[in-house]
Amino acid sequence: MMERSDRAPLLDWEEVPSAEKPGGAAPASGTGKDRLSSPSNSRALLGCSAPGFGWSSGPGGPTSSRSVSNTDGCSAPPATSNTPAGTDEALHSDKEEHPSELGPREVSLEDRMVKWEEKDQIVSVFVVTFNTRTGNMLEWCLPKDMDLEGVEFKAIASGSHRVSTDFIYFRKGSYFGLACFANMAVESMVERGARMKSVGILSPSYTLLYRYMSFLEHQVRLQLQSPGHYSPLEAFYEDKRALLPPSGDGVVTACPANAWGAVLNHSMHPEMKITHPAGCMSQFIRFFGEQIMVLWKLALLRRRILIFSPPPVGVVCYRVYCCCCLANISIPGVGVAVPEFRPFFYVNVADISALENELSYVACTTEKIFEEKKDLYDVYVDNQNVKTYRDGLKPLLRLSSADRDKYRKLTEQRQMLLYSQEENGDCVSSEEDLFILFFLEQNNRIFQTLSEVAGSPDPTLTQESVRAMGLDPHGDRLFLLHLLEIYGYDTLLVSEQLCCS
Repeated sequence: MMERSDRAPLLDWEEVPSAEKPGGAAPASGTGKDRLSSPSNSRALLGCSAPGFGWSSGPGGPTSSRSVSNTDGCSAPPATSNTPAGTDEALHSDKEEHPSELGPREVSLEDRMVKWEEKDQIVSVFVVTFNTRTGNMLEWCLPKDMDLEGVEFKAIASGSHRVSTDFIYFRKGSYFGLACFANMAVESMVERGARMKSVGILSPSYTLLYRYMSFLEHQVRLQLQSPGHYSPLEAFYEDKRALLPPSGDGVVTACPANAWGAVLNHSMHPEMKITHPAGCMSQFIRFFGEQIMVLWKLALLRRRILIFSPPPVGVVCYRVYCCCCLANISIPGVGVAVPEFRPFFYVNVADISALENELSYVACTTEKIFEEKKDLYDVYVDNQNVKTYRDGLKPLLRLSSADRDKYRKLTEQRQMLLYSQEENGDCVSSEEDLFILFFLEQNNRIFQTLSEVAGSPDPTLTQESVRAMGLDPHGDRLFLLHLLEIYGYDTLLVSEQLCCS
């Protein structure tokens, strides 16, 4: 029994490169208006200083910039690709003008951010297939000399034969990948009644891969129906291929670091619209319930978090993204010395050596064998069960009274938002904004208080100052001690009032 991936309708951008028109035959299901312009997303700006967001995967440390987005509109599903192509192109054509065409006048910060955002380009495109004799194998790729060893096991996840469609985010070396998988029944003894393929891309950053989701879905269907039809993929690669630095190290310059402060209040959460279901974060929090407060603490402490789930993988990649969102901080200078909270997305046994060297990450897997590799992770999440084998972290799995208070406030704020949307037609605020801003403000509150106490004549944390952070002086004492150690507040003293838990 195959299941469909748990995902909402696609965004309204599907690209079938115009370069396929001359010469080769177009896909049977395609039309002359299949190519839609990519949205310039002029509201995507920079703002959070949480390590690990919007980062280009090369060196640079946690001070690198993060891209963020201000989600306008209610939490209805994104528009599907039934928008007429001509209309879409007309809407976006004037947005795609480059700021350099405006002459020597000073370019606005927003235009600079959009121009930077467009640098997220494609370094490889590939097709992976399942062969009944040899298993997963790389069928085709561009460029031909690209090192794609192991990508066949990322683009088709273990257990994918049980679902009809899926999508997978992953890391490959210094790049991030997105692959769309499909499983089609065929009357073929050689293929044992099923044809399985995945079409994917690699990019130096994950933040804009969502733009190509519908294109990849279209192409994997095409590959299933007409194997070997690569001309659309060739044209796509020629159109979107990345212009990497001459050093060839795959590092794409991040958004200018001096820009983030000016737009801090404009928008607060990362731009990673991974074609997620409407209300991705709210679904994540409802799925875990009060346990979300445990994940929040562990994310803020930059622990290694591994999430297990059987396929489909796409919905679990959302949980990786949401875990990262819990650790956002927007106070300048905070977190520059802590490990980046790196999203690895989907991992398999081939990633074990890479994970062994990571100090902090969040990832997901469909391979149960990872649970036995206890040295690879600090926290293992199986369905809604959050557990750890590290004695020093086990007390953090217990909810404090402050945790329950925060979760109750979060629930109340959500109910108020839903009421406002229903009664007043409020389509500006969204659950996504509410939840991400809730944790951002909580994190800022903690570090603002720590900074104030550290700069005072008596740098001692008392019960009052801990309560000012929104924490429980007794129940959160261990969490606070871990926080002070990891973020380098070694000059702070802890009052003896906090010694009893």
